[in-house]
Amino acid sequence: MVYLAQTDTTVGFLSKDAKLLNALKSRALDKCCIVCAASFSELKARVPSKYKNLVRRAKKTTFILQNGFSFRLVKDDAHATLLRKTGWLYSTSANETGKRFDMEFAKSKADIIIEDERGFFESAPSAILKLGRKHLKKIR
Repeated sequence: MVYLAQTDTTVGFLSKDAKLLNALKSRALDKCCIVCAASFSELKARVPSKYKNLVRRAKKTTFILQNGFSFRLVKDDAHATLLRKTGWLYSTSANETGKRFDMEFAKSKADIIIEDERGFFESAPSAILKLGRKHLKKIR
């Protein structure tokens, strides 16, 4: 099942199956996707203690742990509502790899289209921070 929905940053594909998302976007099937969740307790990730408050308070920020697991806690009400109903979901932008967003492509690949009063729009991408044991590294 693939959802097309407005995420907190851009129009995105959401699913429980990361390989399916990668296949839709024509990219390597083993490429990692971001896990989006509405609450910290849904993530089965071990965040270093010194970064827990940063992760809880961050908005529009993706975190990468040392083991390569990447996730984002969603604060946006509309997107978080979907995540509370479905649980965590893998997320990726709704465009073909290396190309700009195309509404026709996105709608043709999605099983369920969820459009709220905001419609679909692209905004600034999320910040990306890599959390190490001792250091924090800004990727984007």
